[in-house]
Amino acid sequence: MVLEQKSEGVPDAGVNRELAGLDALELTTGAKQSFLSRLWSALWPIASAVLISLVAWQVVVWSGWRPPWVLPGPGDVLPVFWETLNEPKTWDAIALTMRRALIGFALAVLIGGVIGALVSQSWVLRRAFGSLITGLQTMPSIAWFPLAILLFKLSEGAILFVVILGAAPSIANGLIAGVDYTPPILLRAGKVMGLKGFARYRHLIIPASLPSFVAGLKQGWAFAWRSLMAGELLVIIGKQSVGTLLTFSRDLNQTATMISIMFLILIIGIVVDQLFGLADRSLRTRWGMDDKNR
Repeated sequence: MVLEQKSEGVPDAGVNRELAGLDALELTTGAKQSFLSRLWSALWPIASAVLISLVAWQVVVWSGWRPPWVLPGPGDVLPVFWETLNEPKTWDAIALTMRRALIGFALAVLIGGVIGALVSQSWVLRRAFGSLITGLQTMPSIAWFPLAILLFKLSEGAILFVVILGAAPSIANGLIAGVDYTPPILLRAGKVMGLKGFARYRHLIIPASLPSFVAGLKQGWAFAWRSLMAGELLVIIGKQSVGTLLTFSRDLNQTATMISIMFLILIIGIVVDQLFGLADRSLRTRWGMDDKNR
């Protein structure tokens, strides 16, 4: 009788202690880090990588593999890099390059999103164009420039043409993959709720495919950025851009300036990658997929 009352009544003190410990552990792991802690955790890997790269670079220079006028060391390049940042023409060139990048990427998102949405919803279009989209994604962007120059001459249109062709297939494939990996249980739930046509796509399929679509956007930006840099090296219209600064410094044998421009290209790429990473982390947190919530 005593045992029955104990089993049917309130849990004993040991169970209460275990439950309290689990609650405390959950509260501890869910506590938010301070801003400085999050900033440090984000910056120290980048700072470590930069330091290791600079040391390795200096070791290569000390080895005498190439003369200093061909491969200057960090001590010669970094002052030139700061001087380059202080020149107005550098920021004008960055503004022109970023304007081209944003316009081309926005058009690629529009075109790639429409193509991905159509192909993902039609098995006929998937059979007809699925392999073609993948083939366009693997095709080097530089191969499009002869055709682009014939179609658009030496103009902004030639550069945008190659940027769009470089980015749109990756964006389309990202959306197609996201639709393909939509959990069947969600599709059945949407059918039960009466979602059909555009409403089904708008309220169910697109939100479910967002993780893969964001990955496709990130990859599309990488292809767009590489295509743009190749275009600015080949198509010189008159206005100075980041690519033309790189070309002029090479033609004038200004190696330190050339490496400084390469640093700018790398930094812009890292900043944009961090923005995509922030969007991805926000999406995972909203879906409860963040490591802190596991």
